[in-house]
Amino acid sequence: MRPRSVVAAALALAVSAPVFAQEYVEYVSKQDRFTATFPVEPKVTDFTFKSQFESMLPARTYTAEGIAGRFKVTVIDYNNIEAIATEKSKSCPPGAETCKGGGSSTGAGYWKADIEGAVVYATWEFMQRDAKVTYLGWNNINLVEGHMLYLTNNKDKSRTSAGIYMHENKLYILEGTVPAGFPDPGFFQQSVGFLDENGNNIRYESVYHNGFPKPPVANRGG
Repeated sequence: MRPRSVVAAALALAVSAPVFAQEYVEYVSKQDRFTATFPVEPKVTDFTFKSQFESMLPARTYTAEGIAGRFKVTVIDYNNIEAIATEKSKSCPPGAETCKGGGSSTGAGYWKADIEGAVVYATWEFMQRDAKVTYLGWNNINLVEGHMLYLTNNKDKSRTSAGIYMHENKLYILEGTVPAGFPDPGFFQQSVGFLDENGNNIRYESVYHNGFPKPPVANRGG
């Protein structure tokens, strides 16, 4: 939501503190089409994600940890959800609508409900943590809509800034957690941007809603 200049200012403020006296990594993932500023080079891990309606989807995490905290981007690919859920529904007991789904509202195996509710489901997962939600609201990154949350851990008082966005049928879960007393972790998700198929940064002219026609792109950067 905030201009890149604000992000740069936030990063400059963060790195001015002694605990942040380090080189930051401007990370680019052409595979998952995003950019982010990590405190160190992130570790990339592939895994399988179980969706709300139990379809198994390919996913990947980008994680960086250090004295400044833990910063992570999780990318879950929903592009093949229809085929995956339809195949799963074939093993459902006869007549089990809660497993098979169907019709225009849910789709076979509830694939339509799965992708439409992905941002809400990921938000709900954050809310199940042993932490106090101090903020939950609508947000956008370069006009890609999503949710923003702030949480405070009930045990160690660490703080988490999280963002959840769906772009091109990929779910992006952004999470920065810092120890008690450290600078606000919100700068991390403010540093994230989305890339087009050629690896260029993009910003839309109006709000992007996943599953609807894409609005024009206002600018593309290298």
